[in-house]
Amino acid sequence: MPELPEVETVRRGLEPAMVGKKIRHADIRRPDLRWPFPENMSERLIGATVLSLRRRSKYILCDLDTSETLLIHLGMSGRMTILPKSNAKTDILGNFHHLHPPPAKHDHVVLDMADGTRISFNDARRFGSMDLITTNGLGNHKLIAHLGPEPLGNGFDASYLFEKLNGKTSPIKSALLDQRIVSGLGNIYVCESLWRARISPKQLSGNVSRTKIDNLVPIIRDVLLEAISAGGSSLKDHRQTNGDLGYFQHTFAAYGREDEACKAPNCKNLIKRIVQAGRSTFFCDNCQK
Repeated sequence: MPELPEVETVRRGLEPAMVGKKIRHADIRRPDLRWPFPENMSERLIGATVLSLRRRSKYILCDLDTSETLLIHLGMSGRMTILPKSNAKTDILGNFHHLHPPPAKHDHVVLDMADGTRISFNDARRFGSMDLITTNGLGNHKLIAHLGPEPLGNGFDASYLFEKLNGKTSPIKSALLDQRIVSGLGNIYVCESLWRARISPKQLSGNVSRTKIDNLVPIIRDVLLEAISAGGSSLKDHRQTNGDLGYFQHTFAAYGREDEACKAPNCKNLIKRIVQAGRSTFFCDNCQK
């Protein structure tokens, strides 16, 4: 599933193609994805101008001038693609005739912008979702209301995290994946952050020292920012809006490296894999205590 860096990469790719642009046509090509689409979705989108594109956790938030926000979740395999207006030409009457190809098999939502750009949401597994919400009520939406602070925001610091972990008996890795504690973190970047911080993913959350938490928080930020700069991690389905692959996966020190040598200087151990709460965890039991 795309994590914060992948979603932020997609948001940044969509921004110049959508912000300040009017939606000329909205083709909703099936009744649902993971959940049913909102009523009259096409009619509510057509004619709306995109005011801004934001991200909250793993959700893209498209604010419209109709006082509604289009919430987009990529799910497991969802991709947003842009077919730019350079594929359009002007006919002899001065009207734009768009030479876009027919939507692909799994293009479930297709937005044609007034300038000729086409935005498509492609999702083969249909675990993604879209919803239209009153912008002022977004914070109360069932997918948003429970979310903890953003790991790149001012609300996430060592004091906050230490307080949230105090007394918890769950493993630190499970706690960091809890979206109520910190939003947007997923399996990849938690494994990488814990390896850099030299914290065992098995350590009980409440037993992690304040010194280690002081070290962990900036490491989480560094890992996320590096991943965003690299366009995210492309393992199976993630691509940027222009079709390019991210390349942060080439720098992995822990994730997906079972039985490979630990990259820490002077460490001769191999990376191990265990399963925690149904998810694979990769770590070095020599470096991470």
